[in-house]
Amino acid sequence: MSEKLVELEIEDGVALVTMNRPKALNALNRDMTRALVETINPLEHDPEVRCVVIRGGDHFMAGGDLKTFHAMLDRPRQDNLVAIEAFIHEVHSLIIAIRRMPKPVVASVNGACAGFGLSFMSAADLAIAADDSYYTLAYTLIGTSPDGGSTYALPRLVGLKKATELALLGDRFDAATAKEYGLVNWVVPAADLVAETGKLAARLAAGPTVAYGRTKALLQRSLDNPLERQLQLEADNFSACAVEPDFAEGVTAFVEKRKPAFAGKA
Repeated sequence: MSEKLVELEIEDGVALVTMNRPKALNALNRDMTRALVETINPLEHDPEVRCVVIRGGDHFMAGGDLKTFHAMLDRPRQDNLVAIEAFIHEVHSLIIAIRRMPKPVVASVNGACAGFGLSFMSAADLAIAADDSYYTLAYTLIGTSPDGGSTYALPRLVGLKKATELALLGDRFDAATAKEYGLVNWVVPAADLVAETGKLAARLAAGPTVAYGRTKALLQRSLDNPLERQLQLEADNFSACAVEPDFAEGVTAFVEKRKPAFAGKA
């Protein structure tokens, strides 16, 4: 029996999503895309899940599976245009699912993080990386423009000039540089990546999940809203959080000088 392309473990509020095409460096093909969609989408509404971690094995993801595209080269141009666009929309549903997820999503990155892998990582709320991981947007190196929301995320994460440099030149860079650019939050020794990811995920899973989801949505909207609109959304969301059990627990714990025990539920 063949191994699953995507493995899922849920324990102590943490959903661990592991991509599993090691021989292809987790390069994304249609089967793996569908497996990721089928795995990640239900986590949004799973009350037992309070944090999602996405990781690879020896490598996070070396972009799209170019063998799939190469096999299409002899097909009629119009057939390819329709098929490829449909595939890209399916891939993009992963980005939407992560950004919509009302829970923290952490990318745990080691090895290669290229092409859509970099886009996928950039969609996560937080990223922790092994010190030997490496990165490249790579699309222009094979004669195409980016997908996966990288042209949306990168200008916001690294600024327009740097995003243009990364997108046009496709140069490879290391984990320390990724942290300098603001693409990852933490760089840790490769041997410690699993343990450090676990510590971060456990901390997030013990937090006020509803407040995390509202905070995540506020931060995303802030990039497009005028100040007055954003202030109103802050007022709306603070008020909504303030009548939830986790707020009562947080305030009570502060007054009683103890660590809060958040339920993570409305």
